[in-house]
Order: sequence, then structure tokens, then C-alpha cells
Amino acid sequence: MAPRRSLSPSSASTWRQCPARWRYRYVENLPDPPGHEAVIGSFVHRVLEALLGEEPGKRSTDRAREFATRFWPDYVDDPDVRRLDLDEVGLLGHKRRIWAAVTGLWQLEDPTTIDVRATEHRLRTELDGVPFTGVVDRLDATEDGLVVTDYKSGKAPTHANTPDKLDQVFLYAAAVERTLGETPVRVQLHYLGDRTIDAVVEAAATDAAVARLRTVWDEIEHAQQTDEFTASTGPLCGWCPYVERCDAGLEEVRRIHARGRLRADAPAMKYVA
Repeated sequence: MAPRRSLSPSSASTWRQCPARWRYRYVENLPDPPGHEAVIGSFVHRVLEALLGEEPGKRSTDRAREFATRFWPDYVDDPDVRRLDLDEVGLLGHKRRIWAAVTGLWQLEDPTTIDVRATEHRLRTELDGVPFTGVVDRLDATEDGLVVTDYKSGKAPTHANTPDKLDQVFLYAAAVERTLGETPVRVQLHYLGDRTIDAVVEAAATDAAVARLRTVWDEIEHAQQTDEFTASTGPLCGWCPYVERCDAGLEEVRRIHARGRLRADAPAMKYVA
């Protein structure tokens, strides 16, 4: 089995969620088509990238609407969006959610005041011996130093889950330091239209995030050597694109369904109906 060449925050998250799903996605390279949340998020990112690429004085909601209108035909024709088989009502729902997320930026900050160093900044480096890749939504320059900013179009996590969510931007901060030679002073997650979660960049926090990444890398290497990728079953099995290939996942879906807890819109419903 060929070793994994690199880790990103998303692939590391998939491993933590379920090693079996990680194998299907990254070893067998089976497709994992994005769902509603993912395609909406990608479009929001595209609009905000274009907006923040403008001169500060031009970063208005009207300008954002111009970009959204310009990009919309591409969205409707995107194979990932077409696969969702949306009717007019469904597309209108997507459009409303997209616009709510885009304009939600103004609830968190005034984009005309941001000194943007880079958008969609690609990272490729090693962190504690782990080949790491990622894309920073935005790097901001402030009087105190660089700020790593990441957009989220979903709901903000509970306070108990906040540390896990910050791992992504702490890893970006560590990678920015290695590649640019500058240590970011702050990281922030913009949950558009909701709230911002931010933290000061301290060595203890970035070191801990990198250590957790290293642990995932070591676990993956061990799994590849032993060919053991254990399924972590739970409610998310109902939404896993590989559940029909996974005996443990199918059993879990049937168990959840028998208890009346499988949502009617769960894709795995077709395997128990």
C-alpha cells in the first residue's frame, strides 16, 4: 500500500472522524462528492476572495453582489451542484444561504479596514516531519503582525468544541512561520453571520496542534503497515458516501433506523427503506 504523501487539516480531520472513511477516500481514491454545505461554502469563499482582492474602498456589499451575480452561472453549471439535483426552489435556497453568509462578513468586521497580505495562500511544508499542505483563506497584515483568517459558512461550534476547530488555523500559523519566516500573532475563524473565534498565537498552542498532526500521521503509517482501518461508527454513518461498502457502517445505520433516529433525508436511508 502506497504511503500517504501529505496531510492537510481536512484529511487529518477525516482520519479522526473515521479511519475506514479515510481509507476509502485517500487510499482507494473513491469519490467523495461535496454536499450542500460544501458547495455553498466554496461559492462563498470565491466571492469573498474576489471582494478582498479589491482596493479597500471598493469592498462593499454592492461589489460583493456583483461578484456573486457574475459567478452564479458557473455555480449552477458546476457538476457537483448539478449532482444535487436542485429544482428552482432548491437553487433559491442556496442563493439565500450564500448571500446571508457573504453579507455576514460585515457583522464581524469592516472589510474596508483590512490590510490583506494574501488570499487563498497555498502552503506546502513539513511540520515535525509531517508533509503538510493547506490553503489559508486570508493573511492580514496588522500593526502587531500577521493574522491568519479562515472563513466558515456553517454554525459556530460550542465552546467545548472550540479548541479542535482552532487546530486548523494554528497549523496554518506554524506553516506560515516555516514558509514565510514570520510568526503570525493571531488566528481567527470567521463564522459568517455568527461570531468570530480567535486566539493569540503562542508556541504552546502551535506545538500542541503540530503534535496532534504528528500523532495522526503516525497512526496512518501504522494502519497502512498493518492494513487495519477501523470504522468509527455513529450517527454520521447515515451521511457517509461509502456506507454501502462498510459492514460496520451499514449495521450502525440499521441500528439507528430501528431506533427511529435516522433522519429521513439521510442518504443512507435507501439502504434500510
